[in-house]
Amino acid sequence: MKNYIRKFLLLLVVVKYPKVRKEYKYFIRDNYYCRLLQFKYLYKDYIKKGRYKTIEFQGEFDQEIRYVMPYAYWHYLNGTLKKTISCKGTKEFYFFSDNHEERYDERLWEKSYTNFTIPNMTHSISFSYRKWKRIPFREHYSNTTFRYSKPTLVIANKYNVEWEKAPLNFLDISTLDSIISKYKEKYQIIYNRPLPSQIVEDNSAILDLQEHQWLRETHPEVILMDDLYRQHQGTVNNFNHLQLMVYANCSHYISMHGGTGALASCFGGVNIILSKRGIEHELKEFDTIVPMLSGAKILHAKTEAEILEYLSENY
Repeated sequence: MKNYIRKFLLLLVVVKYPKVRKEYKYFIRDNYYCRLLQFKYLYKDYIKKGRYKTIEFQGEFDQEIRYVMPYAYWHYLNGTLKKTISCKGTKEFYFFSDNHEERYDERLWEKSYTNFTIPNMTHSISFSYRKWKRIPFREHYSNTTFRYSKPTLVIANKYNVEWEKAPLNFLDISTLDSIISKYKEKYQIIYNRPLPSQIVEDNSAILDLQEHQWLRETHPEVILMDDLYRQHQGTVNNFNHLQLMVYANCSHYISMHGGTGALASCFGGVNIILSKRGIEHELKEFDTIVPMLSGAKILHAKTEAEILEYLSENY
């Protein structure tokens, strides 16, 4: 029966979106299938409404932010959330969950595309927000510890293997130098590129850009998240907790494709996301699900030059 349903849904997608690339149609089909499966929970979710739902996820961080966390928050507001299970260092993302278990110490990207129990899972050209609620991260984690005399600009960089190939979506030292030199007088710049020891990795191995020491020597005005983490060990529970607290006080971001960009989209303000290629482009996800995370203004840059243009126009 499952195969027949998915074949029918694929046919529906082919008819409805004939211009979408063939390989992307399967993602949309699976998204539809995830939504369809939610009908089995009508009685429990809308009539009985007991605390029954256990939500478990070990897949990509990007998918967890976009689909899993808002789904869990919906169940919390609905009174049906029983337990959440995820990776190490995620408790603060699920602050609303009375029973959160940090079970996994690695992320498996395959888990993002075989889990049909969560509506909206996988990429799609459209999304359902019936069981999806925006999480008030900014309101919950706003603080006075990480406030500065100037507005904060967070540069959320990354440098890791992408699609089993060399790094693609990242700011090199030359680009960082251009941005920082121009905007450090106006903003308190905080630079964030998590190290392997600070977050749970997936198959995209984190590499060394060798920019941290360069930043300390060339632009000492820039605050490194790595340094903040060492300085505030007694204040924060883990690196993700620090990110949430720093981001909650910020309204200006530059971030990268994937979980880096998704997290920076959860706090409102303006977020420039560097994404040079990906399924998100054709399916217009930077215009749909990503800004829905907080109401942030998302500016999709496909090149470093476009980042500089967006900065000039908006910052």
